[in-house]
Amino acid sequence: MPETITKGRTDTELQVARPRLHKVILLNDDFTPRGFVVKILKYEFRLGEAKARQVMTTAHQRGACVVGVFTQDIAETKATNAVDAARKEGYPLLFTTEPEE
Repeated sequence: MPETITKGRTDTELQVARPRLHKVILLNDDFTPRGFVVKILKYEFRLGEAKARQVMTTAHQRGACVVGVFTQDIAETKATNAVDAARKEGYPLLFTTEPEE
C-alpha cells in the first residue's frame, strides 16, 4: 500500500504591495501668466498661496519643479486636469508625470 504524506498548513501572511508613486512636474513656459500658474497650483493641487508661488518660481528659474507625489492614477488625473484648464484659457501650461525612484 502506498504511503500517504500529509503536509501541514503553513501560515503565510500576504503583504500588499504599496502602489508605485509618481511625481507631477510643472514645466516652465514663457507664455502662461504667473498668476494663472499659481491659481492652478492652488486649485488642482491644493497648495497654499506661499507654496504655490514657491513652486511656480522654482519652475520658472530651473525649467521644471515637482509639484507633488501621488499614486499613478491621481498624478495623471491632476496633471491632465491642470493642462486642460490651461488649454481652456488658451495657455500652453504643461504638467508631466514620471515614476518616483
